[in-house]
Amino acid sequence: MRHQLSFDCEGAALAASIDSGTNAVGLLILSGGNEIRSGAHRGMAMLAARIAAASYPVFRFDRRGIGDSEGANGGFENSAADIAAALSAFRAAAPQVTRVIAFGNCDAASALLLHGPLNIDALILANPWAYDDAPSDSDEPGLPPASAIRARYLARLTDPKSLMRLVRGEVDFGKLRRGLSALGQAPTPPAHGSLAARLDTALSDLRCPATILLATGDRTAQAFVERCGRALDLIESNPTTIRVDRLASASHSFAGDDGDWLGERILAVLTAQAVAIA
Repeated sequence: MRHQLSFDCEGAALAASIDSGTNAVGLLILSGGNEIRSGAHRGMAMLAARIAAASYPVFRFDRRGIGDSEGANGGFENSAADIAAALSAFRAAAPQVTRVIAFGNCDAASALLLHGPLNIDALILANPWAYDDAPSDSDEPGLPPASAIRARYLARLTDPKSLMRLVRGEVDFGKLRRGLSALGQAPTPPAHGSLAARLDTALSDLRCPATILLATGDRTAQAFVERCGRALDLIESNPTTIRVDRLASASHSFAGDDGDWLGERILAVLTAQAVAIA
């Protein structure tokens, strides 16, 4: 059953929803960008219902200045107090919960990394935002990272249909030249103080268990891999408490059938936590 409630964050009343469950492990969901707690196309609301159907309570909220919440919107980089207040409200609303797993997509994932350590037992981070400009609800980053361009053009060079289109002159040569020029671009370390550099440090210093979920065709995920590749390489070559799962999809919000994959990954983390305290 879903209940609506509100809680205080530095004098502002924040709107929240809780899907009830009996398990001692609960899921805190953060929406990305300036999306309200129901998420893109109600994706987070549907995800919450699915997780709660497996008996795990789920808490969602609108941060300050978003949706039904009061206050000024300070963006994801200034949401530490919002997350901390939501955690307290979640534990008060579901007192049986002894472990909280936090899930965030896009800049919500980045916020969870930047604002640690929080009183959270594990993180699930999907397609983290690594651009220094704040994400827009309508605009997508214009140019894919060089690694994505390289992979795309190498695939096309081995595709007979693409080669025939080239022979027949059906290819935009100006666009082709711009794309090929990116093939020689070597990844550069993130600039000191940039969001990517701070995320890189946060990943390297992370101590709680974390699962990173990446849609390999999503530009935001591609940029995160390119800009935070050093930390990801260390994670995948010497896995400790962090794992990386990839889905061959371009859906930033795991829409449609991709939602099943997302739900399964989240339930796997919750189940592992439940088993650990059983």
